Amino acid sequence: MFRNNIGSVYFIMTDIRVQKLAQVLVHHSLGVQPGNILRIRGSIAALPLLQAAYSEAIKAGALIIVRLDHDSFQEMLLRDGTPEQLAFVNPLLMQEIETIETWLDVQAETNTRQFSAIDPERMSLYAKALGPAQELFQQRASTGANRAVYTIYPTEAYAQEAGMSLREYEDFVFDAGLLFEDDPVAAWTRVEQEQQRYVDFLNRRKHVRIVAEDTDLEYRCAGRSWINGAGKINFPDGEVFTSPIEDSVHGTIRFPYAFLYEGHEIMDARLVFEDGRVVAATATKGQAVLDAMINLDAGARYVGEVAFGLNYGIQRFTGNPLFDEKIGGTMHLALGLSYPETGGKNISALHYDLVCDLRKGGEVYIDGESCYKDGRFRI
Repeated sequence: MFRNNIGSVYFIMTDIRVQKLAQVLVHHSLGVQPGNILRIRGSIAALPLLQAAYSEAIKAGALIIVRLDHDSFQEMLLRDGTPEQLAFVNPLLMQEIETIETWLDVQAETNTRQFSAIDPERMSLYAKALGPAQELFQQRASTGANRAVYTIYPTEAYAQEAGMSLREYEDFVFDAGLLFEDDPVAAWTRVEQEQQRYVDFLNRRKHVRIVAEDTDLEYRCAGRSWINGAGKINFPDGEVFTSPIEDSVHGTIRFPYAFLYEGHEIMDARLVFEDGRVVAATATKGQAVLDAMINLDAGARYVGEVAFGLNYGIQRFTGNPLFDEKIGGTMHLALGLSYPETGGKNISALHYDLVCDLRKGGEVYIDGESCYKDGRFRI
């Protein structure tokens, strides 16, 4: 908002990129149709995007439910709640999952370290309680009954984590979403078409081996479906992913960059897998948090997702998995819950992505043949 120097006239200044983002989310990501029930959820810090999405959804004929929240409420619960309160889940949530067709979630943290002093075991108890709802949502999403997209709105906190000014971070976020294009919806349609070539190639293969510094990991994917991530689940997007055969993951992998889990920093994590299961996990910082992650439940030690990042408009790590996992030239795996639409069967209250950089010396062998080197497919 701007006030001039002459009088008391105010002008609302709206970034055209926010309007473009709302258009992409409503029309490309969610494909909102007249009469669709749409839940828009986010914090007050994301208000410009929430309003723009609401306006776009009104024009699309949606029936809209808005949920405004703030991280301070969750912090109070995690810090002071009894075990009974931590395990409580809104009884209306299951009904919403079974009723609402389209979901837009916008994250806009104003303090990315807000939960850093919370006991990881208390966070685990809270996460476990939400597990059945998460599983139900994934099942319905796999059949197309629910459509959901997750995105973020630039804040000072995200900019600080990324080592940027807010203006630099806004440019980074909006450029990663191709919002500089005259028609971003058409641009993401082209991305979807381009990535389909990799999906078609991978769907005919059975075995993947990834080799990089301190990394030699293999898994089988025969019979599993690779999915084209082009802005219809996450935004921004740019990946292809599947769920590996649960007991096939074997070897070691290193994630050299820092990442946050519920406000706790974990650095230089290394995992060892045998028969699909994490049998050793170390980190130079955040060991207790990493231990809490993999011990959350029986499924948390197994891999629910493997993927290749293909968004070459993202070239730096920022500590936010929404962007880091899409970096062109990386691969990532998620511990925990798998995606039913890929054929995955792992069940867990956890689904957390960890990124391995393949841009310098990384190589991927698919069915024994080198098909990917230094961050790019060679097919």
